[in-house]
Amino acid sequence: MKRREKVQGSRFKVSGLRHRAGSFWNLMLVVWFFFGISAAPTPAAERPNIIFILADDLRSDAVGFMGDRVAHTPNLDRLANRGTIFRSAFVTTSICNVSRASLLTGQALRRHGITNFATTFTPRQWSGTYPALLRQAGYRTGFIGKFGVGTDAAVKAMAKEFDFWRGLPGQGGLFFTTNDATRTHATARMGNQALEFLNEADAAKPFCLSISFTAPHARDGQPREFAPDERDESLYSNTHIVPPATATEAFHQQLPESVRKSEGRTRWERRFNSPEMFQATVRDYYRLITGIDREVGRILETLDARGLTGNTVVVFTSDNGFALGDRGLADKWFAYEESIRVPLFIADLRQPAMKHAQSIRQMALNVDIAPTLLDYAGVPTPREMQGRSLRGFVEKRRESGWRTEWFYEHHFGPEIIPPSESVRTERWKYIRYVNESPVIEELYDLKRDPIEQRNLIAGKKYARTLAQLRERWKIMGEEWK
Repeated sequence: MKRREKVQGSRFKVSGLRHRAGSFWNLMLVVWFFFGISAAPTPAAERPNIIFILADDLRSDAVGFMGDRVAHTPNLDRLANRGTIFRSAFVTTSICNVSRASLLTGQALRRHGITNFATTFTPRQWSGTYPALLRQAGYRTGFIGKFGVGTDAAVKAMAKEFDFWRGLPGQGGLFFTTNDATRTHATARMGNQALEFLNEADAAKPFCLSISFTAPHARDGQPREFAPDERDESLYSNTHIVPPATATEAFHQQLPESVRKSEGRTRWERRFNSPEMFQATVRDYYRLITGIDREVGRILETLDARGLTGNTVVVFTSDNGFALGDRGLADKWFAYEESIRVPLFIADLRQPAMKHAQSIRQMALNVDIAPTLLDYAGVPTPREMQGRSLRGFVEKRRESGWRTEWFYEHHFGPEIIPPSESVRTERWKYIRYVNESPVIEELYDLKRDPIEQRNLIAGKKYARTLAQLRERWKIMGEEWK
């Protein structure tokens, strides 16, 4: 008898799948239990389809489901509210090439060694990534958009590693293709490619589609760096966007001199150097986010039309955060919250819809994504992966021994971005600029000062905490290798 999937009403009111387990499978379950075959592969009929959606430079608080009251993101919000929102999600290095390598491998910088835009995966490294492991396990794999790891030639060669490849090298090209009379925005092009993949899906074979949008990342150096889809030009035009609380000259002057003179300030000059410039830039930034949301809506509609919704898991996040003038800076790189925090939700559409999203406060990292995707597919997590599956949180299982601290580092481009390392706990953050002499450090009490307005490094009452975090910095720097 064929398995039937029933879609009722809107795309978010999806009934669960009904499985009939025959006597053979009942017998096999007993055999597996008594003989301890715990690593048995998940039957193909029970493996969900997986859609992993990655935004580029999307800060955690610029979407509705994370509390933003400006962003128009109805499809993302509805999907997030169908699932589990991780409100303390971070990247272990805040720059695209390193973070994307971490997303693919489940490893932090010190282990995967992808330190720049030219370093490419070795064959052995690639064999341990989630796309390679899922394809080996029988999944149909697809990749769309910015790949972000390796030279242009190396990225183009990745086509053979996927069943469906629309990957792009470098930063993914311009938002509008030269001589394109249709003026189709890159975000919409990637949405079209996602629909192409989904319309070719075989219900008998599970798939994993990774969609890596190039928005809302700036097209650096272009006359209009955050150029939106022309359909969104009127959005936010009459909206006054309040600058971040730390977007003042006073907070900028509190930064180390090397940070004040970094590329972060250079880019601030051309994006946020006046109130008018701030409003124009951030409105475009939000327009790009809404463009992503529209494509997510189209993807969900196609899942419904193909009868795939009831056996699909959707994961959405960003490769790093983004400073919108915070501390007089632009972009990411540094260990401040606006740079390292990202939005993250997991929507298991096989589960009954909830009235409200489940909200998780435990700290999730980008290195957790690969183990999570493998977990849903029933594929064992390689020992080399440093992250842990987040599936237990989604399914409301108790996760013992979950992390309470983690290690951050950024070493790319030391001539324009001062290298830094950090220890981030549930309450404290210790930042160390590792190339400075004498050493420059920062200490923040995130419980009392969540946006890091007051550096406590010189406070005598915090000497013990500082000493403990310095020691953890030394130890974790070795542990994360």
